[in-house]
Amino acid sequence: MNTLEKLAADAQALAAGQWVPTSVESEAARQLQICNACRYCEGFCAVFPAMTRRLTFTPADLHFMANLCHNCGACLHACQYAPPHDFGVNIPRVMAQLRVQTYSDFAWPAPLGKLYKRNGLMLSLTLAAGLALFLWLAQQKWGIASDNFYSVFPHNQMVSLFAPVFLAAVFAMAMGVRRFWRDITPATGGYPVQANAAAEAAHDVLRLKYLGGGHGDGCNNEDDAFSLARRRAHHLTFYGFMLCFAATSVATLYHYLWGMSAPYDFPSLPKVLGVLGGVSLLVGTAGLFKLNLQRHRLQGDEAQKPMDLGFIALLFLISASGLALWLARGYAGMPVWLAVHLGAVMALFTTLPYNKFAHGIFRTAALVRHAVEKRQPSPIGLGND
Repeated sequence: MNTLEKLAADAQALAAGQWVPTSVESEAARQLQICNACRYCEGFCAVFPAMTRRLTFTPADLHFMANLCHNCGACLHACQYAPPHDFGVNIPRVMAQLRVQTYSDFAWPAPLGKLYKRNGLMLSLTLAAGLALFLWLAQQKWGIASDNFYSVFPHNQMVSLFAPVFLAAVFAMAMGVRRFWRDITPATGGYPVQANAAAEAAHDVLRLKYLGGGHGDGCNNEDDAFSLARRRAHHLTFYGFMLCFAATSVATLYHYLWGMSAPYDFPSLPKVLGVLGGVSLLVGTAGLFKLNLQRHRLQGDEAQKPMDLGFIALLFLISASGLALWLARGYAGMPVWLAVHLGAVMALFTTLPYNKFAHGIFRTAALVRHAVEKRQPSPIGLGND
């Protein structure tokens, strides 16, 4: 399809009411039209080369580009049309508003997408419920001085509680990102994913490439100064989480394949992975919490701060209680820390498909489609990477 055919098809679809943009989508399209005329920031991140391949912006185009944005803030600080200019261009904010709309719109089951708008309340209630459940279950073993977690919660009991919730959360996330993928694939040319595109996307995700700012010097935080602190804190948080997940996975293999029950001591692999992951997650989330509070009010969407800070605080609680549980082994306070840790983990699993965790999944899908799209000729003759 050439440029004129695509523009005609877009106009017909809009006239037929097949696309009914929300107010956020309309505002995002307005700002991107201004950016497309200016082109000053086109080398800053993945959003701008994707933008220059388009003359019009359908909702699917906007959903795709919103999830390419990593909210580094570089374009806001470079923009001559940013507030207080009458054009009021603030790409980080409108992209953040549009991202949370995509999480809500593509959530599965669909009615639960509304939970994103009540994330603070949802998180508070699920955390309170998780803590209450495990504290109640642990009350019979209060004061036990033991290093065996299963003396408080038998293994089969923990599996019966956590496995269904975790599997349901994974299924809901998979269904949500599947709906998002089906929405943005036609908007990015519909081409299949090749190995080189998948490898590039994985490389960009694992390095958090686009948290490097417009020139690789980092994000703009509370002022115009560049800093890599946000990227480093994200790395510590992400890899800390993955190390903790790896520790749990290895412990599962130990239990079922080799009959070795927890707890594990140094230098066992589950213990090494768990401690390294817990410390990394603790430091990373503390850094993200501090940086989130310090960010300039124009960077991102202030309305989403409760969701962002709540998710960071929950991960911090999980890592802190996990490390405290390790130190409390053999002491009478062990059941308390075990109940707190398991309650926080249950709250995370329960809310996983409807909290800030979604941004990593959706962003990965968008980066894969970006790596696919950039390898194809631009439909308007511009914007090839």
